[in-house]
Order: sequence, then structure tokens, then C-alpha cells
Amino acid sequence: MDFALTEEQTLIYDMAKGFADEHIAPFAAEWEAAGTVPKELWGKMAELGFGGLYVSEKNGGSGLTRLDATLVFEALSSACPAVAAWLSIHNMCAAMLDKFANQHVVDTWLKPAVNMEKFFAYALTEPGSGSDAAALKTRAELVGNEYVLNGSKAFISGAGYADAYVVMCRTGGDGPKGISTVVVDNGTGGLSFGGLEKKMGWHAQETRQVQFDDCKIPTTNLVGEEGRGFSYAMAGLDGGRLNISSCSLGAAQTALTKTLEYMGERQAFGKSIDQFQALQFRLADMEIELQAARTFLRQAAWKLDQGAPDATKFCAMAKRFVTETGSQVANGCLQLHGGYGYLADYGIEKLVRDLRVHEILEGTNEIMRMIVARNLLAERG
Repeated sequence: MDFALTEEQTLIYDMAKGFADEHIAPFAAEWEAAGTVPKELWGKMAELGFGGLYVSEKNGGSGLTRLDATLVFEALSSACPAVAAWLSIHNMCAAMLDKFANQHVVDTWLKPAVNMEKFFAYALTEPGSGSDAAALKTRAELVGNEYVLNGSKAFISGAGYADAYVVMCRTGGDGPKGISTVVVDNGTGGLSFGGLEKKMGWHAQETRQVQFDDCKIPTTNLVGEEGRGFSYAMAGLDGGRLNISSCSLGAAQTALTKTLEYMGERQAFGKSIDQFQALQFRLADMEIELQAARTFLRQAAWKLDQGAPDATKFCAMAKRFVTETGSQVANGCLQLHGGYGYLADYGIEKLVRDLRVHEILEGTNEIMRMIVARNLLAERG
């Protein structure tokens, strides 16, 4: 069993890390304060193929594996997990269009998504249906050659910022089989947004509610088939869970690197604090946990690439383990910085705040445990 990255995978990681160090890290604090990211950044990412990481090459994408993509998100999140996670959401939308959409939708939206001329948001969650996503109520009524959308979405990253929205809505009866997926262009009549949400972290990423009030779109905006939207949304979540785990991993690794540097400089009782055995043990434990998380994550990504029957279970396990490990490591690094860790100047408190939401989105970690438990019971027979 070979755990080493290939030469190509190493180059992918190095390219993404170099981009993060040059184009994201120097500006992360500025974007955090501004509450947004300049759209010019996405164009630079598109030049490296980051707009369609696992979109097929026939549709202009990079055609990477899910394992390859985790390397990109791990590298980018080393500079800012909020920016990396935002790119993950865009890529989840692009992958859905690549895999399920007809040629009209591909030509109209996927190609601009890959080039990042259009930035996408993913609209599934509603105020009354978070973990129970199949209970969503946003409805699209068929009227002639149009769908008329009414309803609202909550916690939507990029709402009001994005150029287009992949929206899960109800075209049929109750339950998952009544849900379809459509694309809604920004500027469409009846589409509006709530005020900016005040969040604990991810300040660089704009989050609002999305409102549909008699929002009319042509039926050609339908992605795939009516009644298949929930399965499309769920198919994208396995990979999304790997991506958000990668964002936790990369950011936590940055926290540990910063902590090692700080502890080598900080003096107490006549020596640098990295010479105290009790603190060395804490560093060792964090390194062990991160390496275990990295191996687990890449195993889950490999299973998803191989189409393994237990891929969903492993993606859920990896998401639970890696995101919680990332949060614990970042918080431990803050503690080792002492009072300085609580100050924004050192960059650790931002990582603690940004990583906390990773245990909630892409399915809460409680839902991850449910998925694992159900798989265990099914395997038992």
C-alpha cells in the first residue's frame, strides 16, 4: 500500500500553496475586515484551473480526482479557510452542472463557471429545514414555459455576491422525490437578499438569506430531470465534506506551524517555551492528530474516486474526524500562544473562529454520526 503522493499530486499541492502564499495570505486580514473578497481573485484562480477542479476536461474543467482536489483546498486554506471554503462551494455547483445538466445549461452556465466569469452559490438550506434538507418548502410552479419560484433560503454563502445560484426547490409532492434543481441568474426579477449575517467566523465570506417572490425563470434552467434534485444535491455532498475537511486540515496545520515558530521565540523562566516537556507533549499530540486526519481524509477521497460502496460512510467519518481535529488543534495552538493567541495580530484566533463552522456545514457532525451508524447497522444485516 503506497501512501505517497504522485509527482503530479505534489506539483498540484505546491502550485496551490504558492498561489495561497502570494495571493491570499498577505490580504486575508484585510478581507476579513472588509467582509468580502475581491472578485479579481477568482479570475486569477481560474487561470490555474481552480474554477472547475473536478469538472470533466470535455467541458473545459481540470478533470482532477477528488483526492487531487483535497490537496488544492488544503493548500489554499493554509492562507485563509474562508476563501478556500468559498471556492469549494463554487466547485460543488460546477460539478453538479457537469455531471447532471443538459447541453443548454452547460453552454450557458458551466463554461462561465469554469472560467470564473460567473461565481456560483449553492442554495439548499432553508430557515425551517437545515439537517432535514428533504423538508425544504421553496416551490417552483410550472406556468407555461416558466417556473415561478417562491420561498427562501438561509445561510447562503455568496448570496448577493454570486452571479448565479444552484437552487433546490420543490416541483412535486412532499419528500425528496418532489425536489428539483434549477439555476437562477443574479438580477432575475423576484430574486432578493436579506442583510449580511453577523457571524462568529468566515467574515471574508458574505452570507445572507435568499428570497424568491414570484421569481420567474425559463424551464430550460432545469438541471437534469424533475424530481431528481435531491439526489443531485446529496451526490455533491460527499465531495463537499472532503473539501471542508481539507480546509480544516490546512488551516490547523498553519496554526501549528505558527505555534512552533512562536514557541521558539517566546522566553519564560530563562529559556524558550518549546523546551518545556509538558508543552512539547502537546505539540506532539497535535502533530499526531493532524497526520492521522490527513491519512484518513485521503483514504476517504480515494474511496470516493474509486466508487467504493462504502465511500459515503468514509466521507462522513472523515468529515467528523478531520473537522473536529482541526478545531481542537487550532484551539490548542491559541492556548499555547497564551494571551497573544487571543489577539488578532497573531492570526490564531481567526483560525479558531473560521474552523468552528466546519463542524456544522456540509451536514452537521451529528448527521455524520447518523450516516456512520446507519451504515454499520446495514452492514450487520
